[in-house]
Amino acid sequence: MAQYKYKAQTIEGKKISGTMNAGSEAELQLRLHEQDAFLLNAKEVKTQKNRKQFKAKVLSDFSRQLSTLVGAGVTLVRALSIIANGESIKPAERAVYEDMIRQIRQGISLSDAMEAQNGAFPPLMIYMYRSAESSGNLEKVSLQMALMYEKEHKLNGKISSSLVYPKILGVMVIAVILILTKFVLPNFQELFDTMDSLPLPTKILYGISNFMESYWFLAIAALIGLWLGWKALLRSPGFRRKWHRVLLHIPVFGKLQKVICTSRFARTLSSLYSAGIPIVSALQIARNTVGNDYIDAQFEEVIPFVRAGNNLSDGLDMVDGFVKKLSDSIRVGEETGSLDSMLLSIADSMEFDADIAINKMVSYVEPVMLIIMGIIVAFVMVAVFSAMYGSYDSIAGME
Repeated sequence: MAQYKYKAQTIEGKKISGTMNAGSEAELQLRLHEQDAFLLNAKEVKTQKNRKQFKAKVLSDFSRQLSTLVGAGVTLVRALSIIANGESIKPAERAVYEDMIRQIRQGISLSDAMEAQNGAFPPLMIYMYRSAESSGNLEKVSLQMALMYEKEHKLNGKISSSLVYPKILGVMVIAVILILTKFVLPNFQELFDTMDSLPLPTKILYGISNFMESYWFLAIAALIGLWLGWKALLRSPGFRRKWHRVLLHIPVFGKLQKVICTSRFARTLSSLYSAGIPIVSALQIARNTVGNDYIDAQFEEVIPFVRAGNNLSDGLDMVDGFVKKLSDSIRVGEETGSLDSMLLSIADSMEFDADIAINKMVSYVEPVMLIIMGIIVAFVMVAVFSAMYGSYDSIAGME
C-alpha cells in the first residue's frame, strides 16, 4: 500500500491537502469521496522499504488471539503485548507488533497502525478492522478474519502439497537420464565402435551424452539462465499479464485456474460486503486478492461500470477469467434483495469447487509426468537396442 500526498476540494469549495495510504490512486479518490472531497491531484510519496506481507498462517493466528483476548475484556495494548511476546513469534513479527503498540498508545486506531506497517497486513484485513472499529464488533470481525485466513492457509497448503509429487517425478526424470547416459551407455561403447553407422536415435543419445560429459557446466548455466530470465520476465507487468491470461485458457488446467481465482475473489468480496464496506471499495480490494494480473486489469473497466449504477452481476460478466456461476448467483441475490447471503453462499460453494479443482489438477499432473518419464526411458531403450541389433547384423554379415 503506497502513501500519497494529495490536494482535494470539499463540497463547500474548500481546498485541503495531506497524505493518505491507499492501494492505488483510484482507491485514494474513493476514500476522499467518502469524506465528501474530490481529488485534484496526487503524488506518490517514497516511504521506507515495504515489509513483506505476513503469511496467511500468521494473519490467522494474530486474528484468533486478538479475538480471544478482546472477548475476554483485555485492553487492546495489553492484547498486542501478549501476542508480541508469544514464544513462536519471529523477530520481524515482534517488531511490527511493538510498533503498532507504540502508535496505539499515541492515540492512533488499530487499523491505521496496521496500515502504517508498510504492507505487513493486507488491505482486506485493514478495511475489515476499520469497519469493526466503527461498528464496535472487533471480537467478531477478528474471529471472521481468523477463519478466512485459516482457509487460505489450508488452500495454499493443498496447492503446495499437490506439487510435491510432480517435483519428485521431475527429479527422477533427470536422474534417469543422467544414469542412462553416464553409466549405461558407455558400457556399449566398444560394441558400437565396430559399426559403420549408428541408428538415428543412438546418434541423438550419444550427442546428448557427449555434450553432458564435456559441457555439463554449460548445461547447468543454461538452466540457471533460463530460470533467472523467466523470473525477470514475470517481473514485467505486461508479460506477467499475458502469461496469466495464457494460464486461464490452457485446456483442462485453465478451467481449474478459473475456479481457484473465482473462489478467492468470492470469499474476499463476501467478507467485505458483509462488514458494510461499499461495493465499489470492496471491488477495489477484492481484485488484489485474485492472484491473476489479467483478471485484475479488467477491473479498470468493471469498477467504473458498477460505480455508474449498473448491476454488479453485469459488471462481473465482463471479466474473462471468472466462472459464470459467480455472476449468475450474484444476479439472483440482486433480484431477491439478498446479496449479502448470496455472496456468502457462493463463497462457500466456490471454496468447495476449488478443493475439487486442486485434487483434479494433481490427478492430471501425475500421469502426465509418468508418461514423460516413460517416453524418455523408451527412447533410450530404443536407441540402445536398435544399435545392438545393428551390431549383431554387422557381425553376421561379416561371417
